[in-house]
Formats: sequence, C-alpha cells, structure tokens
Amino acid sequence: MSNLTDLLIKLIPIFPLAAVIVNGLLGNRYSRDMAHRLAWGSVGLSFLCTVAVFADVMRTGTTHEVIAYQWIFGGDLTINLAYLVDSLTCAWLLVVTGVGFLIHVYSVGYMHGETGFTRFFTYMNLFMVSMLLLVMGNNYLVLFIGWEGVGLCSYLLIGYYYDKVSAAKAATKAFVVNRIGDAGFLVAIFLVFVNFRTLDYTKVFAQAGQLSPEMATAIALCLLVGAVGKSAQLPLHTWLPDAMEGPTPVSALIHAATMVTAGVYMIVRNHVIFDLSPFAMSVVAFVGGGTALFAATIGLVQTDIKRVLAYSTVSQLGYMFLGCGIGAYTAAVFHVMTHAFFKALLFLAAGSVIHALSGEQDIRKMGGLSKRIPWTHRLFLIGTVAIAGLPPLAGFWSKDEIMAHAFMNHHYLLYSMAAVGALMTSFYMFRLTYLTFYGPSRMDHHTEEHVHESPMVMVAPLMVLAFLSGVGGLILGFPPDHGWLHGFLAPVVGVAGEHEASTGIVFLLMGVAIAIAIIGWGLAHFLYAVSPATADGWAEKCSGVYRTLLNKYYIDELYDLLFVESVKRLGMFLDWFDRTIIDGVVRGVGRLADWGAFGSTWVEKYIVYAGLNVIGYGNHLAAREGRKMQSGMVHHYAAIIVAGLFLLAVVVQLVVQM
Repeated sequence: MSNLTDLLIKLIPIFPLAAVIVNGLLGNRYSRDMAHRLAWGSVGLSFLCTVAVFADVMRTGTTHEVIAYQWIFGGDLTINLAYLVDSLTCAWLLVVTGVGFLIHVYSVGYMHGETGFTRFFTYMNLFMVSMLLLVMGNNYLVLFIGWEGVGLCSYLLIGYYYDKVSAAKAATKAFVVNRIGDAGFLVAIFLVFVNFRTLDYTKVFAQAGQLSPEMATAIALCLLVGAVGKSAQLPLHTWLPDAMEGPTPVSALIHAATMVTAGVYMIVRNHVIFDLSPFAMSVVAFVGGGTALFAATIGLVQTDIKRVLAYSTVSQLGYMFLGCGIGAYTAAVFHVMTHAFFKALLFLAAGSVIHALSGEQDIRKMGGLSKRIPWTHRLFLIGTVAIAGLPPLAGFWSKDEIMAHAFMNHHYLLYSMAAVGALMTSFYMFRLTYLTFYGPSRMDHHTEEHVHESPMVMVAPLMVLAFLSGVGGLILGFPPDHGWLHGFLAPVVGVAGEHEASTGIVFLLMGVAIAIAIIGWGLAHFLYAVSPATADGWAEKCSGVYRTLLNKYYIDELYDLLFVESVKRLGMFLDWFDRTIIDGVVRGVGRLADWGAFGSTWVEKYIVYAGLNVIGYGNHLAAREGRKMQSGMVHHYAAIIVAGLFLLAVVVQLVVQM
C-alpha cells in the first residue's frame, strides 16, 4: 500500500501540470468545452488522489517522504524535488484540491462568455500546481518555488483583464508587495542553511533545539515577514483588497483556500522554530490581533460587495495568526479549513449576484434580490451566519476556539481585540446581506429587467460549500479541543497552548461568543432593515471617521507618498546620472582619441584611428548579430534560459562522472 500511496502523492501535482501544458500549448486548437473539462477534470483527479492519500495517512499515521527528482547536489548542499505528506499536509491538500475543484467547476459558468477562456483555466491550473508544491514540499526550496509560483499566478489572474488599467495596477501592486515579504523569507532560508547545512524540514526541526535564542528569533521573524506579505497582514495588507479586480472565481481561489493561507501554513510548519522564541510568538499574535481588528473597521463602511469580503478575509487571516501566536496551532488550522468553506461560498455567491446584475458590484445599487435570485440568497445567508459565528455553523466553532485559547492563556488584550473584531464581523456581514437582498430595489431599470438566477453549474458548487459551512465545524472540531482534527494533527503540531479548562468557563466563553454575534446581527438589522435613516444620520454626524474608514485610513496614499514617489525620484536621478555622468565619461574618452591624445605624430594617429575603426566595426557586427537575440519576446528569453540550464546540467553531469 505504501508504494501505491507514494505513486498517488507524485500524481497529485502532475494532473493539473499536464492540463497547464496541454491547454497552454494546444488550447487554441480545440473547443472551449474540451479546455474547461481538462482543467476541472485534472483538479478533480488530484482531489481523488488526495482523498486516497489522506485515508492512508489517517489509517496508518505514517508520514510519507517521496523523492521525485534529485535536483541540486554539490558540496554541503543537496536538495531533492521531494514531497513530505503528513497530517498537516493532508489537511491543506484536502482544502486546496477540494475547494479548488468546486471553484473550477463554478468558473465554467461564470467565465463562459470571456474571450480568454482557455487562458484563464491555464492560469488557474498553474496556480493549483504552485500551491500543491508549496504545501507538499519537504524542504524550504521546494516551498519557495511554490511560494513564488502562486505569486506569479496571482499577478496573471488579478491582471486577467489586462486591458483594464485598474486591473493591471492591482496585479502589479500584488506582485511588488509580495516581493517585499519574499525578501524576508529568502533571508530566513539563508539563515537556516548557514545554521543547519541543510534545507530539509525533518533534519532542520530535529536540530532546531541547538539554535541560540537570538538566532531562533531572527529566523522566526524573517519567516514572519514572508508570511505577512503572502497572507496580507499589517502592514503589507494593501494588495489583497485590490486583488478584487480579477474575476470573482480568482477572488475565491486566492482568498479562500490557497494563496493567502500560505503564510499560516509556513508558520505552523515551522512551529518548532517559532516555539523557541517567545518574542517572535508575541509579534505573530499581535500582528494577527491588530490585523483582525483593523481590517474589520474598514469593512464596516465599504460599498463594493467584493471589497467587503476582501477585508473580511484580511480580518479572518488575522485570527489565524493570532491562534498561531498563542500556540493554538490546531485551532488556527481549524479556522483555515472552516474559513475556506464559508469564504469560498460567500465569494462565489457574490459572483452569482454580480452575474445576475450584469457586472454591478455596488451594494448601494442592489436591494430586493431575495425573491429574484432565491438560491443565491439562501446560500449567501448561510455563509453570512457561518462567518458571523452563530452556532452550529462552522465559523462559530473555529473562531470561538481561538478566542477561548487567548482567554484561557491569559492573553486578555488579544482576547478583547478578537472579541471586538468578531462583533464588527457580524455587523458588516449582516449589513452586506441586508443591503444586497432585502429592502426596496435600488437597481436601475435596465439592470432590474435582466436579473436572473445563475445556472446550475454555478449554483451546485455553492450548495456543496453551504453544506460544509453548516456541518464542517461539527465534523472537524466537536467537541471543542478534542475533536477529530485535534487528534489528527497532534502528531505534527502537538498540543502547545491548549490547556484544560472547567466546563463552566468553556460554556461561559461560548455564551459570550454567541452574544457578540447576536449583538452584531441586531445592530445591523436595526440600522439597515428597521431604520435605514439612522445609519445615514450616523454617517453624516461622524463624517470624518466615515471618510477615513471608507478611504482605508489613507494608507495607500501614505505608501504612495513615502515609497512610490521616492523610488520614482530615485529612478529619475539615476537616469540623469547615467546619461550625464556615465555617458559623459565614455564620450570624453572618445574625444580624447579624436584630439590625438594617443600620439603626437601623424603615424601614431593613423595607427590609433585604424585600430579604433577595426574595433568599432567588430563591435558593430557583434551588436548587429547579438541584437537578434533581444527580440523583446518573453517566451524567446525563457527558451534561451531553459536551453542554458540544460547545457549547464549536462556539463555538471559530465564533470561529476569524470
């Protein structure tokens, strides 16, 4: 059985990779139906392989390390393209492939009229390959390849509508901001190799106890910088809301189950190193708690249906970081899984609303949709109740568990931040629901005439996600702290940060969490269903605060002033320096030769001129031929790089054999 499991592990990323190659190279030669079937079918096969591998790991408790290819070797450094599959990997694989499959199926209906249909599914499959490498790799370098791969694919998918200026800018912003975090991650990888002479997880974690407290803190904080960038935590959160410029399935894929949870995965995977540094753990916790509260305040007033959900994602990721920071790793993973269910449901249901309204995303121009698109309304409501934290839906169990751990470990400030954030979450999600589906219609006449329910290919995935949002918390985490997921993950993450508490305290904290969710719902009901004029009055009275929240605390403007404009000015100075100083020196040397500085007699001058002419003609020929290699086409450069790497590998292999 072990050999079969190892084979299935190798096949998990191969299926979507094959779809990328076939659709990418041949997609224009066959029908759109064939392209999307290949795309979602490959992810479906990966999901089936994942289920089989998960069943084996759950039954035997075995950790599988599978070497697919001996990649880099020489000196102290040996790196394999290899996979590590344990209970933590399985948890992520189930979410990535399962939710990813549903999003692919939904995309068939949502993207049916797009001209770049095949291109879209090629990018989506490439995103899946990158995410699978990220969570399956058994060493930091394979993790980093997947890490960079999802960054590249996010750029391609966010900028899918490349002829739209806002989409192009959002894609560039996501790419650049993530590079900031990646710089910290690279430094962490260098520090790991310097201290352990290896990049394999198992060897690093086995020797982690030898690290000095200072070095453990340095590595942990550098890893945190990478996680902050990828998971959109303060202060590198600004790219994620702008990622809404991509198609809605892209928003669901990035926000729910894949890219943004990569930072959480990295912290949990490296918990052995983080546990050695209480300071780093505190930083993780307060970054998470601050982000959860900060993003929730912005979500209170947003008017774009997808942006409300985007800031909700940033906030919920903050809860996951908070859980990691207090050592409740299982609770953090639990929230990752439940969040994948209800956030994918909410994004895809929002996409169904946008589809029904012919592209409209402003909730101020909606209303009265509950009877016009009843299936979407019911499913969106389930997602709202789940994220608000009302029992027995999934969000209640996972979010309440993180808050309970904070309280029982005496992190009362963090608990207070999480509680206020939870109140705001309930409020702004029910606000979104009321403004979208209830009250009088605020749609323009033309849009209202064409409102229609989405096709079944879009509604069916929502039904599956609604079911998981309803019962997923009970299946995975009930009873609290002793559910199935806790036992499943215990061999990998242990029970750090989890303390026994009296039944009375547990029920008291659950009651407080329920009360918070109900208060948030009640306030939203009063302001947007009973007395909408009151909400408008509050906005006018607190216009300064309202504008600040609506403009996201003007952080984008601040970053633009401090960093973007200063870098532009630096670039302009360097351009002037190059043209004036550097080129001036070159031209000056030429003038010296022209003035006879290389000889006083006519013979010497003739020899110098002749030599310069020969050299100049040679340079001209070389430039003329070399120019042909500079075509400006990315695929030409990629082919040259691949060919060079192939030749280099052949030379290295020959040298090794000698």
